[in-house]
Amino acid sequence: MMTMAVTSEHSTLKGHHGLGVLALIEAARSRFAQHRVYRQTVNELSALSGRELADLGLHRSMIKRVALQAAKEYTAR
Repeated sequence: MMTMAVTSEHSTLKGHHGLGVLALIEAARSRFAQHRVYRQTVNELSALSGRELADLGLHRSMIKRVALQAAKEYTAR
């Protein structure tokens, strides 16, 4: 009869196990804030008439791109 030895090694940084969770929470907060700015910008620009958008130098097809750029700039601050 043969027996086999199995070992398992777990290493953690003592005192630092919570940093991953905090980073995950912060990333989620940041993404939520970015999405909120994106949705608010899309809603506000979509409510404008074609004439009002033209006065801003925008076309209706540009709304999502402009909103995404605004959200990225907001979270970059």
